[in-house]
Amino acid sequence: MVEWRERHVLVAGARRTGASVVDVLLELGARVTVADADPAQLATLGDRPVASTTDLASVPDGCDLVVTSPGFRPDSPLALAARAAGVEMIGEPELAWRLGQDPAVCPDGPPVWLAVTGTNGKTTTTGMLEAILLAAGLDAVACGNIGLPIVDALRAGHRVLAVELSSFQLEWSPSVAPFAGAVLNVADDHLDWHGSMAAYAAAKARVLRGRVAIGGLDDERAAGLLRAAPGRRVGFTRGEPGPGELGVDTTRGVRRLVDRAFDDAGGEDRRPVLLAEVADIVPSGPPGEANALAAAALARAHGVPAEAVAAGLRAYAPGAHRGAVVAESGGVRWVDDSKATNPHAAAASLAAHARVVWVAGGLLKGAAVDDLVLANAGRLAGAVVLGADRARFLEALARHAPEVPVDDVGGGDDVPMDPMLAAARSAATMARPGDVVLLAPAAASMDMFRDYAARGDAFAAAAQRVAGASGASAEPGLDPDPVPEAGAVAEPAADPSS
Repeated sequence: MVEWRERHVLVAGARRTGASVVDVLLELGARVTVADADPAQLATLGDRPVASTTDLASVPDGCDLVVTSPGFRPDSPLALAARAAGVEMIGEPELAWRLGQDPAVCPDGPPVWLAVTGTNGKTTTTGMLEAILLAAGLDAVACGNIGLPIVDALRAGHRVLAVELSSFQLEWSPSVAPFAGAVLNVADDHLDWHGSMAAYAAAKARVLRGRVAIGGLDDERAAGLLRAAPGRRVGFTRGEPGPGELGVDTTRGVRRLVDRAFDDAGGEDRRPVLLAEVADIVPSGPPGEANALAAAALARAHGVPAEAVAAGLRAYAPGAHRGAVVAESGGVRWVDDSKATNPHAAAASLAAHARVVWVAGGLLKGAAVDDLVLANAGRLAGAVVLGADRARFLEALARHAPEVPVDDVGGGDDVPMDPMLAAARSAATMARPGDVVLLAPAAASMDMFRDYAARGDAFAAAAQRVAGASGASAEPGLDPDPVPEAGAVAEPAADPSS
């Protein structure tokens, strides 16, 4: 057990997770300094007995640990200062992992971690996993990058944690080793933060260090990480599963999720265990099926029975901004998939519709969009581009879809007062009955909006105004990868991280 009393800890970032870290450290008797570039954010800490600073480039004298928000890169001034001072710098998941071993925090012993990462689909998979665990009657909660800080889940005493982890969080988690961890997929994203694809993938691979490693076999990079993982390796595929895998059975005319990894038959000839009907999975389509398989594999690794998998998947309802129909008029549907924050997610979103007026743009974070445009040029009825990196979208559209009408509504000083309303008005001129006006930005939101949710809300409001709709209908869709807010102290839940 670590002795926390009078230990001096610097907490970098004063938003929700930072405040939760402060609270648990104060309860344990630590001396706490909080750093945040925004004095107003520091003021939200109220009367907590902490020191505060806006200095994000140094470590206070006597400090022997830094707990950072995911926004701080390994080459940030604070990280470099901590390294030069010989002070360890970790993230909130690593702190939660260590506190889980502490009887003062978890008197009943460490909770079980079932962890999810990937470029896209983490939030949906984590939500599905929580629903399955609850259907099995377990004291479980979804936490981490999905919104609830892991330290809060610990303090509440939950015994099983469905943990969503971004690559940023994993970068600052040197010893986290979940009982079971899953990598859903790995696509180009956050290369500006990690510096290279290899570094990004290596961060994702950290989730596979526990007893059971789970990976998506239909994704080449995820499958490669799985092959290199220690411990037991379990793959999932939307095809027919082999021994030691989960997949989709189609032999009886009805598509079903089946398990050939965690049943009790044993041996290479083990019979598939029926888990759920594919028709019961929401969101439907390939991404939803893959997410359901990953959630089922994590739950089955913990011994959850097949009937609880089926019940949990039936009970699960996706969150907002994942392919929701927000307006419909004149035969045109308006769909908010603001969480399509990278090209990989946008590709899945576009593929779900036959003919699309595409609303795209934002911060690409080093990703390319040429392949995305080339693969979907035939379904584009038009494109409306906005945001800081819109020139990259315009260039790709000119190269690969020269016949598609395109409008640039701006993204810098020239941006309209209501850029999303301008985008919606432009999209409406291009759309015809049967078309979908789709917000699938393929980029992060923080150049023009607070986060992906604010971007989606702006799109919904503009769509309803332009289409004359009085309200939104709920039609869940894809769950792309979360990405953290810009800036060193941003919380990951805002534009959830990869």
